[in-house]
Amino acid sequence: MVSVLWLAMLVSGFFVAAMQGRIEVVTRSLLKGAEEGVAVALGLISILVFWLGVMRIAEEAGLVAALARVLRPVARWLFPSVPPDHPAMGSILANMSANLLGLGNAATPLGLKAMRELQELNPDKERASDAMCTLLALNTASLTLLPTTVIALRLQYGSAQPTDILPAAAVATAVGTVSAVLLDRFYRRRERRGK
Repeated sequence: MVSVLWLAMLVSGFFVAAMQGRIEVVTRSLLKGAEEGVAVALGLISILVFWLGVMRIAEEAGLVAALARVLRPVARWLFPSVPPDHPAMGSILANMSANLLGLGNAATPLGLKAMRELQELNPDKERASDAMCTLLALNTASLTLLPTTVIALRLQYGSAQPTDILPAAAVATAVGTVSAVLLDRFYRRRERRGK
């Protein structure tokens, strides 16, 4: 559906530009957009490589493991159906740690791995389990203390104070995460009462 909307906007833009005799504006914009896209991607690659390296150092130094130990009681409360020693719990903790550190690109593969491991525990393979829904809600809200990608983009576009986003990001993601957890619990209770 989204691809149809994008196609409609693209075609209508070409049509309007052609009707006004200004098709060169569309061509120039397309080329400029492609150029900016490549520049942003290259800038982000360097920042992501840096932060993934920092994450690797933090992992080797034991910071990620320490963060996972701190998060373990929270994860056990959020995911009561997941055995504490199951590999899914380790992937969930690693995913939560990466999200907290603002490493969304590192968190994504960990979240996918956690979902695969949660599917192994799922008795109904055709329907998402409670734990899978909770993980999805947490990943969508993604409590972030250090939004590295946003800081990188602000740096790339010349922000004088790229870290000014920290307090706002922390509050916004905290509100989002609390809302996600509350809604997850609400719908779980509602579903159980309906059965």
